[in-house]
Amino acid sequence: MSNLDREAVPALCGGRGFVVAEPVRELLSPRHVKLGEATEVRRLLPNLGRRMVGAWCFVDHYGPDDIADEPGMQVPPHPHMGLQTVSWLHEGEVLHRDSTGSLQTIRPRELGLMTSGKAISHSEESPKSHARLLHGAQLWVALPDAHRHTEAHFEHHADLPVVTAPGVSAKLLLGAIDGAESPGTTYTPIVGADLSLAQGTDVRLPLERDFEYAVLSMAGEAHVDGVPVLPGSMLYLGCGRTELPLRADSDASLMLLGGEPFEEELIMWWNFIGRTQEDIERARADWMTGSRFGEVKGYDGAPLPAPALPPVPLKPRGRVR
Repeated sequence: MSNLDREAVPALCGGRGFVVAEPVRELLSPRHVKLGEATEVRRLLPNLGRRMVGAWCFVDHYGPDDIADEPGMQVPPHPHMGLQTVSWLHEGEVLHRDSTGSLQTIRPRELGLMTSGKAISHSEESPKSHARLLHGAQLWVALPDAHRHTEAHFEHHADLPVVTAPGVSAKLLLGAIDGAESPGTTYTPIVGADLSLAQGTDVRLPLERDFEYAVLSMAGEAHVDGVPVLPGSMLYLGCGRTELPLRADSDASLMLLGGEPFEEELIMWWNFIGRTQEDIERARADWMTGSRFGEVKGYDGAPLPAPALPPVPLKPRGRVR
């Protein structure tokens, strides 16, 4: 999914200066952003006070939206570099096309994982004949320097491992929990899981002490380490935890996101992640001139133009609040 902001603001991300090395309870409020004509998303990352959670660097939550008489999601071809996109649905379908030739309909609780590497372009749209409701999350994972120039590719995993305990099940998007491991390709120590909690559940989820974590609420009423987290909001949890108390007052759905803190400093602007101002300028120029990012074939519409670059040069500089 694209950042469609026509006045895209750079985010300086990564580096140990952002990481909270102890357990915290930092509730993040979303920023509401229009995505095309019919879809509004709640953007949790990057946030004014929180840029990343492990390698997770971008989180949008959308829906449930009634799109029975609407076109639904319509995101024209646009570029990415230096990241992976993670498409995750609870309701509806999204048709993915990209410049490597991939064409895939992604359905609820199936993993659509696109590794941009040095360059890719893609589009996302609700199929012409689509379900009434659209509800999901779009997330990005930053690629470390050693892998950010890898060849672009797309993965679709319909069959993902599930870990269960009384009152809770966890479907693994990325990484591992309790011996189960997702087939999705990863490049840093990371975890992403979709948690389904039954009403009345009161459990403790095992965590990795060296990871930092956050929990995104998708639906229902749940308390995360004693904090009520409403749908469309996210609780940042810091590091140093070995378990996480969860309680559900109704059937609830959460997304657990975590990973080792991302030490490299990054510049994230529009749909690009680079290390320098020159990285960003070159990527924008390449997209606007039609080189490097390839062509998305079959989409009925023009590619998305890049916004203007900010007038002030971008430079990673450690902690940014």
